[in-house]
Amino acid sequence: MSKKSKLAFVTFLTFVRFPLVLLFFAGAIVYTNPEHRSTWLFFLTFAALILSALTDLFDGYFARKFKVVTQFGAHVDPLMDKFFYLASLPLLIFVTAINEHFGYSIAMLILTLIFLARDQWVTFLRSIGAIYNISGQANWSGKLRTALNFPMICVVYYFEEAPAHLQFVPAPFAFAFVAVTLVITIISLFIYTKHYWPYLRKAASVDTFDD
Repeated sequence: MSKKSKLAFVTFLTFVRFPLVLLFFAGAIVYTNPEHRSTWLFFLTFAALILSALTDLFDGYFARKFKVVTQFGAHVDPLMDKFFYLASLPLLIFVTAINEHFGYSIAMLILTLIFLARDQWVTFLRSIGAIYNISGQANWSGKLRTALNFPMICVVYYFEEAPAHLQFVPAPFAFAFVAVTLVITIISLFIYTKHYWPYLRKAASVDTFDD
């Protein structure tokens, strides 16, 4: 397998996350209709979600294994993550609401607001850091947040939509998973802000702008 083929494979794994999460999004909406709540549709929808989440793990793994890590891939990967979250988080709010699990809906609504606001803020901080040639590489808090968020979304969706005879996820576990993810997201927000704070202050300086 040539290096070019390896790079193409890793790039495919990264980009395929988007159509897979769109397949999940469409399937999950159709599945909410009582007339279409078949077991096969649930598993097709859930499989698309699982596969989309797994691509985040395997594209990075194979990029390192095949030694085809690129700047392009480093920027595309978080972009595909954002597409994943933009499709899945609002969908979970919708599903928990129509299932009348309003506690979960409120928790997911708060998580989505903080989650997306954090992502926009970190993107802004990285753009400031780029002015001073500071690496935008994710730190441990960002990696931990990602590692928790993908399985959390899968667990909550399974808890909400799995057929009753296949249900095994306890409600407190799903709710606790959401709470832990929210806490890690807030911690990540503060850690990134602390890291980029000196460059943010420098960029905001009138003297620096005049120079």
